[in-house]
Amino acid sequence: MNNPDLQMIGRTNELLAKDVESWESELSKKVEQSSFLVIGGAGSIGQAVTKEIFKRNPKKLHVVDLSENNLVELVRDIRSSFGYISGDFSTFAIDCGSVEFEAYITAQPTFDYVLNLSALKHVRSERDPYTLMRMVQVNILNTIKTIELAIKTGAKKYFCVSTDKAANPVNMMGASKRIMEQYLFSYADKITISTARFANVAFSDGSLLQGFTKRIEKNQPISAPNDVRRYFVTFEEAGQLCLMSTILGESKEIFFPKLSEELNLITFSEIAKNFLKSRGYQAVECASEDEARSSVATLKQDGRWPCYFSKSDTTGEKDFEEFFTPGEEVDLDRFSTLGVVLNSHGADQSLLRDFTQTIHSLLKRGSWEKTELVALFKTLLPNFGHKETGKYLDGKM
Repeated sequence: MNNPDLQMIGRTNELLAKDVESWESELSKKVEQSSFLVIGGAGSIGQAVTKEIFKRNPKKLHVVDLSENNLVELVRDIRSSFGYISGDFSTFAIDCGSVEFEAYITAQPTFDYVLNLSALKHVRSERDPYTLMRMVQVNILNTIKTIELAIKTGAKKYFCVSTDKAANPVNMMGASKRIMEQYLFSYADKITISTARFANVAFSDGSLLQGFTKRIEKNQPISAPNDVRRYFVTFEEAGQLCLMSTILGESKEIFFPKLSEELNLITFSEIAKNFLKSRGYQAVECASEDEARSSVATLKQDGRWPCYFSKSDTTGEKDFEEFFTPGEEVDLDRFSTLGVVLNSHGADQSLLRDFTQTIHSLLKRGSWEKTELVALFKTLLPNFGHKETGKYLDGKM
């Protein structure tokens, strides 16, 4: 087993290797002949996609992200791993929702592919109405703005990342991405569009798994739910999935990893134990947060590490994961390891217009309640079963 991340998430094989190998000739040829704009390219998934494109020698690769520091690290990482390409590789520390971004993209020659990887991805983002509105801005309004700019500037293809949580969503984050899909496909008569839903990206920025690394660095206990089971993909697999959807996806198609024995379902507490074992520690389960916090120094001396595992009771936590719903037409034969939701339908245009107008009215008013946003989401997702418990992850260790 060569990839340590696979061991952490309980797998032995790379998920998409068979399809990547089968389609490598076409992927490489199209990348080498094309120009790419990656929005949100300094995030975890964005960096992974950028690397997949870069190593196939594109004619042009521009990366836009709000995080100046992450862009710096992305460039250092690429130069240290792959070196240089003959084409133009440049980064820009600008917000895709800003006037600077609009000025930038309209000043550029046409990009063949525009990839939008920017997102607010955390379920905890719905704990207050202000962060929740920011999530609407990033996941929905900025998507509308960037796809309209892609159309205006003559791009051939637009890709935007979605999430497995968009299938039968129980939280506002997943619902915002499902609504984003509806807006996306409403533009399908003007530009070719594809997207991807996939599992949690192991050790991505801000993830619980990345938090395990931080806890070890800071001599702090590890905490995780012991009843939440999730599918995980590695950084490389996330990048491969997005690239394949970008290059190979037909209009209005959603790519996702097939559920199989290769995509292992695992609890966060199991991953915590695997992680500690890889660091030379044995997990010791404590009865409370206080016990875990007070035990680090003593247990660490004996090669053990305190953990607090508990049941999940927070808002928006889905009991299981799925990549498509019964009403969606799915192709499971085109690829060995990937499934495709075919030609998804957008929402009624009048409902989309009403949604956009209401959001702008709330922003102009300068105040809004979470209940207003939940009710507005349900106008586009009438079966949205929002799971509200009144508890949030900020209230846990």
